[in-house]
Amino acid sequence: MPSPVRIWPPAPYNASDIMKKTKSINPEIRELIEILKERDEKIWKDLAVRISKSKRNRPTVNLSSINRYAKSGEIIIVPGKVLSYGKLDKKITIGALSFSEESKKKIKNSKSDFKKIKELIKEKPNKIRIFG
Repeated sequence: MPSPVRIWPPAPYNASDIMKKTKSINPEIRELIEILKERDEKIWKDLAVRISKSKRNRPTVNLSSINRYAKSGEIIIVPGKVLSYGKLDKKITIGALSFSEESKKKIKNSKSDFKKIKELIKEKPNKIRIFG
């Protein structure tokens, strides 16, 4: 019995033929990405790229990291989730896609403010920092 014919090297293929581009199925996140892409400043476009990553590749940031690197009065944006490890002893505003319940309590106790990114954009902040 003859062996099957194998061609080596394999024929080149286009990755887009095999794998589909992943998009968030969450309509809130899709809408947020579109809003960010329409803005003129580079920082908003960078944020749109970071948010458009898969959920697995979005950052999770602990309050201890935010407390260590943020300055008092600053506006911080996390293109992922804020977790509750550590404490927060500065008054800052944190915007993120989501917050753990415990982190919300700790942020409130520290007299800081937390908002969803979409709410924060409506206020049109002048100076922000992206964490993650």
